[in-house]
Amino acid sequence: MNKLWTFTKESRAELRKVNWPTRAQTIKFTGVVIGVSLGVAVFLGALDYFFEYLSRTFIVK
Repeated sequence: MNKLWTFTKESRAELRKVNWPTRAQTIKFTGVVIGVSLGVAVFLGALDYFFEYLSRTFIVK
């Protein structure tokens, strides 16, 4: 039980040293992540559509 208490105290001390992002930075970074995710989704969707077109055109016939 003593080890658990020591771990908890040390963890709290370390978390106080963390340089947390501001609200504006968090919103900005979240927007970047969402934008990149959407961009990758569109790119992969376009590749899927292209390869489906190729397979229907050349393989199925």
